[in-house]
Amino acid sequence: MNRLFILIIFLVTGPFLRAQVIGDLLQDESVLYAETKQVNQFFHRFNSEEDGKGKKIYEGNPAYRDNHLRKQTLPLIFDKESTTLSKSIENKFIKEVTNKNTPKYLEFHGGDWFAEVVIDVTFDGNIKEAHLFLKLQEEEVGSKWVITRVYFEPFARLFFKDPSAVDKFLHPMSHELDFMNLAKVFREEGQVEYYAYDNFSPDFLSIFIYEMKIERLKFNGVKKVNFHFFQVDGYYFKLEEFNRAGFNNGWLITQLKEIDQESKNRLIGTIYYEGN
Repeated sequence: MNRLFILIIFLVTGPFLRAQVIGDLLQDESVLYAETKQVNQFFHRFNSEEDGKGKKIYEGNPAYRDNHLRKQTLPLIFDKESTTLSKSIENKFIKEVTNKNTPKYLEFHGGDWFAEVVIDVTFDGNIKEAHLFLKLQEEEVGSKWVITRVYFEPFARLFFKDPSAVDKFLHPMSHELDFMNLAKVFREEGQVEYYAYDNFSPDFLSIFIYEMKIERLKFNGVKKVNFHFFQVDGYYFKLEEFNRAGFNNGWLITQLKEIDQESKNRLIGTIYYEGN
C-alpha cells in the first residue's frame, strides 16, 4: 500500500517538480550567462549536466540532460560577436541536438574531436609559429592527450614546391646498373621527394621531434588553443576561448558548418594545412 501511495505521489508531482527545477534555473540570468571557464564545463553545459554556477547536475535530477533547458542555454555558448556564424544554421543545429526523440550529446572520451595548439618556437635562431594537433588516447586506466601531427611552415616550404619536377623517376631498369643513377637523384636534393612512392607525404611530427632532439628547435610557449568537433552528425564546430568583458565569455563556439562526408574530409585537410 505504501509503495502504491509513493508511486501515485511521484506521478502526480513529478512534472511539477521538473517544471519547478527548470523554472528556478531559467529565472536567474546570472546563472545562464555565467562564463564557461573550462572545456569540461562546455561539455557539461552543452549536455545540461552542470548549472551556470558550476554545480554538477546528476542523473535523477529533473534538470539532467533536460532538452527544454538546453534549448534556453545552448544559444549562450555561441560567440555573439562572430561574423561567420549563421543564425539559421545555429537554430537548426540547436533544434536537432535537442530533438526529444533523438537528442545529441557530446562525449568527452568517445567522440570525434581534437585539439589544435598554436605554439611559439625558436628555429635556427628565429621565432616561429607551429601548430600541434592532439587527441585523447584511451589507456587501460584513464586517458591521455597525445600529439598526432604537426604543421610547421618552414618544413612545408621544403617539400613539393617545384612543379617542374613532377616527372622525375628512376628508370625501371635501374637495378641492372646497381642503381648508380641514384647519384643524380641526390645531386638534386631540392627535388628528392619526387622520387618517393605515390602519395608520399612528409611526416612533420617526426621531423619536429628530431629537430628538438638535436636542439635546433626549442619550445617557447603556448599562444592559443582551439578545439575542432565532428561529434554531431552533419555538423562541424570550432571552440575558442575568450577573455573579455560581459557575459559572452570563456569557451564559445565560433564556427558552425553543415557538412557531409566529402566536405568533412576536405575540411579536416584544411584544418591540418594539407596542400599548403
